[in-house]
Amino acid sequence: MFKLSARTKKIAFSLAYVAFIVLAASAGFASEEGAHHVDKGAQMKDFGWRVFDFAVLIAIVVWALKKADVKGSLSGRQAQIEKSLKDAQQARAAAEAKLAEYSGKLDRASKEIDEIRAAIVREGENEKGRIIAEAKKAAEKIIAQAAISAEQEVVKARAELRAEAANLAVQIATGKLTGSIQKADHDRFVGEYLDKVVQIQ
Repeated sequence: MFKLSARTKKIAFSLAYVAFIVLAASAGFASEEGAHHVDKGAQMKDFGWRVFDFAVLIAIVVWALKKADVKGSLSGRQAQIEKSLKDAQQARAAAEAKLAEYSGKLDRASKEIDEIRAAIVREGENEKGRIIAEAKKAAEKIIAQAAISAEQEVVKARAELRAEAANLAVQIATGKLTGSIQKADHDRFVGEYLDKVVQIQ
């Protein structure tokens, strides 16, 4: 069906409005003229013209309405509005779905951040414990090594003293010192040896 543009529709409605104004004005002029003298023939003729004008006006209005396809344009406009509403609802549903999706992603990201933070704290605590344990082991090793070194030094000093005492005993026994060592010297050597042994132990 042929559709009129919006401008043509406006023109058709304007013409119909003008025709109605002209008809109303002619009716007013005719009633004013009839007040002076009564002419039945002229009145009938005038009434006929008025009916004719009204019929032409109705025909023009009906023709304009059919050409304008008011019902079709209204139903088209209604369909367009319904489509726009449907599109808006779909867009709203899509936006709500995106919002829910991004909210879920944000929640998951927050949980992951919390988990990573907790893992870092746990790893730090584990590393701290490992470092402390290693430090304790190292300290224990150093203490044990120092004890072993001290014990070795004691053993070494004892061995040296024994060797020296043995050497001294050999010298005394061989008689090299018999003439030169007095009883007081002999007692002094033995006392020094005993003092050294006591200090080492």
